[in-house]
Amino acid sequence: MITNIEDYFSKGCGRCERFDTPDCSTKQWEPGLKALRQICTAAGLTETVKWGHPCYTHAGRNIAIIGAFRDNFRLSFFYAALMKDPDNILQKQGPNTQYADMIPFTQNEQVAKLKASISGYLLEAMQYAENNVRPEKIETELSLPDELVNALAADPELAEAFDALTPGRQKSYVINLNSAKKPETRYNRIGKFREKIISGKGAMER
Repeated sequence: MITNIEDYFSKGCGRCERFDTPDCSTKQWEPGLKALRQICTAAGLTETVKWGHPCYTHAGRNIAIIGAFRDNFRLSFFYAALMKDPDNILQKQGPNTQYADMIPFTQNEQVAKLKASISGYLLEAMQYAENNVRPEKIETELSLPDELVNALAADPELAEAFDALTPGRQKSYVINLNSAKKPETRYNRIGKFREKIISGKGAMER
C-alpha cells in the first residue's frame, strides 16, 4: 500500500494489481477525487494516508476518508452515528452497515454540485472532534452460527482467542460465515480462519 499521499492521486492505493495502470479506479475518477481533496483541505483538515487511502483528521480524530471503486468514488465519514444528514445525501455502504456513512459519486461533476453540503458535513464532524463528542455505544448481542459455536466448544485455544477479539472483528467472522449457505462451507472457512483468529485479526485483515 502507498504511504505517500501524492501517489494516491497519481497512481492509486497500491492494494491490487491495477496499481499505477490505466485501469486503476483512481484514473477514471481523478477529477472528482482531486475536487474532494480540495474541499477537505480547504476545510482545515489534516491530510494523511491510512489503509492506502487519503484520510482527513482533526483534533486528533479521523473525520473522513476518500475511496475509489470501479462503479463509484466516495467520501466516507467516521462516527457516522453522530451525523445529522440534513440534505439526505449519506448512504449505507452495505446491508451490514448500521449507519449511513458515505456520500457516493457516479460522476466527477457531482462533487462541485455538492460542495456546499460536503463542506457543511465536514464542519459538523470537525466540531464533534473538537468537543470530543462520541456516539453512544449500543451493546448488541452477537448471534454466532452453530458451526462456530461447535468449533469453539471443541477448541479451547480458538475459543479463548475469539473471545479476546474486538466486537468488530468477531462480527466480521459472523458475517463471513453467515454468507455461506452450506454447513460444510462454514466449517471449512472456520478451519481456514483459525490462524487469523489466534493472531487476533479480523476476517478481512491480512
